[in-house]
Amino acid sequence: MRRPRLILAGLAVLVLALPTVASATVNLSGLDQSAYPTIRASVVSGTGTTRVPAVSENGAPVADLQAQNLGRSKAIALLVDRSQSMRGVPLNDATTAARAFVQAKQAADEIAVIAFGSQPATLSPFSTASLDSSDALSHIRTDSVRGTALYDSIVSAARQLQANPLPGRVIIVLTDGADNSSHNSLAGAIAAARAANTSIYAIGIEGQGFTSAPLVQLSSATGGQYFGASSTSVLQSVYRTVADALRRTWRVQYLTSARPGDKIQVQAAVVGEGSAVKELTIAGQAPTPPSSLLPKGFFGPSGPFAIALAVGALVLFAALFLLAGIRGSWVRSRISAHVGDSRASSKQMRKQKRTEAFASVFSATERTFGNLKQWRYIAQMLERADVPLRTVEFFWITVGSALLVAFLGFAIGASLIITIGLMVAAGLVPFSFVWLKMRKRLKAFEDQLPDLLITIAGSLKAGHSFKQGLQAVVDEGQPPANQEIKRVLTETSLGRPMDDALAEMAERLASNNFEFAITAVTIQRQVGGSLATLFDMVADTVRQRQQFARKIRALTAMGRMSAYTLIGIPFFIAGTITVLNGSFMRPLYHTSTGHMMILVALLMMGFGSLILKKIVSFKG
Repeated sequence: MRRPRLILAGLAVLVLALPTVASATVNLSGLDQSAYPTIRASVVSGTGTTRVPAVSENGAPVADLQAQNLGRSKAIALLVDRSQSMRGVPLNDATTAARAFVQAKQAADEIAVIAFGSQPATLSPFSTASLDSSDALSHIRTDSVRGTALYDSIVSAARQLQANPLPGRVIIVLTDGADNSSHNSLAGAIAAARAANTSIYAIGIEGQGFTSAPLVQLSSATGGQYFGASSTSVLQSVYRTVADALRRTWRVQYLTSARPGDKIQVQAAVVGEGSAVKELTIAGQAPTPPSSLLPKGFFGPSGPFAIALAVGALVLFAALFLLAGIRGSWVRSRISAHVGDSRASSKQMRKQKRTEAFASVFSATERTFGNLKQWRYIAQMLERADVPLRTVEFFWITVGSALLVAFLGFAIGASLIITIGLMVAAGLVPFSFVWLKMRKRLKAFEDQLPDLLITIAGSLKAGHSFKQGLQAVVDEGQPPANQEIKRVLTETSLGRPMDDALAEMAERLASNNFEFAITAVTIQRQVGGSLATLFDMVADTVRQRQQFARKIRALTAMGRMSAYTLIGIPFFIAGTITVLNGSFMRPLYHTSTGHMMILVALLMMGFGSLILKKIVSFKG
């Protein structure tokens, strides 16, 4: 007895599980290109998930994906057939089922009731109040004139839905017969529904002589569904099925990159449920192939931006060269009478013209940006890094790097966002190089400072003057200390006061310890005393400060490494999962919710990084 019971129980579990497995599928229907380049479709998930489906075209994520779940707030045009064939019980059952559907609707849904017989009639406009629709349905009476204007009623409903602000739009039409009195055709009804971005859900009362082909075509062409009812007594169940289908349906649209004549594969995927693929050929005549003389990237969305950038740069440089040439010709014509007609070689003349043109560009740039504090900061950074470049030269090197990378990005067909990111990265490369060199040079001077002060103190103890002590640093020291001290001696020999030259050196090297030493020297000169002893004391103080700073850095090393680890782990995990299983990360990368989560995560990580930096930082 136990074995048959176990077999029956297993069969029961299998039977119960089969509908679940069968329903856990994804269906893609109603591919519509009437609003090209916008592609529209309906995605039905098997389990009624609220997850936004991921849509891709030819294997690549689509651009500007918009998805609207029809189970949420939407506008519904409820169409009820009131032709003479619906007289009596059928019409009564139809209105009762429709009223039950209205009572069970979402609170934010707007419903309009349209009855049609020989012609359509709007009984109640769009309203969120269930009472308005129920009252209109309860007053539907059979049309006294023979005829069924099915297509006219769909066109009328589509026009009203097109004016409705809600993005989710649905037509639910119930009829028991074919159209025989409409002025519009089946194709016209489908076109009107597509223009309003509306899905048609058709309910057919399948009696004797009934044909479902037009209703099936209406629903499949607009991304809806067809439901057949064997009799009017099951209409309430059919309406519940329609409501369930709406909850599981997403209306999606996106901008396609395909051109007329291209054949595309549209794939819709829902995490944990699978995917569906449909093919579509874009209507229209295929354009002529692009020229092979230009890179492929110039024919993409970023092509116009690249061309505009190139034209703007050429016009700018042409104008600058023209102005420089005119200015040079005017100067030469003014002084030719006084210096004679001495001509240089053609090569030297061309070189001189190029030099004058670049000088004009540099002068114009300095006049434009020279008063900005960022310009002065870059000049100071170049000086501290001991880079033999003027600020304007460094500026144009940075701009040239960004433009060069931009042209390379357009040539390989990179997107506009990626190209802008590459431009920023290329512009930061020269800045980062100079900044790192500056930091390395300033740190080297700080490490040399105690030995520098001891060398000066030893020279003073030997009976030499302070200036001779500085010369000893120049002769025996290492860069950058000897270079900076040599500059101080050069400025002093040209008549600049020693105190001013040393103070400027301290500011140029951003060294608080050296500034402290210079202040002590200035005070000693005013009050007197042993300068050698003062330098020994200052050198010992600076050395102790540096040792204390190194000790603090050693004690906070674990905290800094923890901060680096905590910041790097999310990027490492995201990159690893993307490489191993890219489809798992697709909802994060290709949905608006995922983009919001990434933005929130980056903001929180940035805030956390500031807190960690504050914890492990020390300024002595």
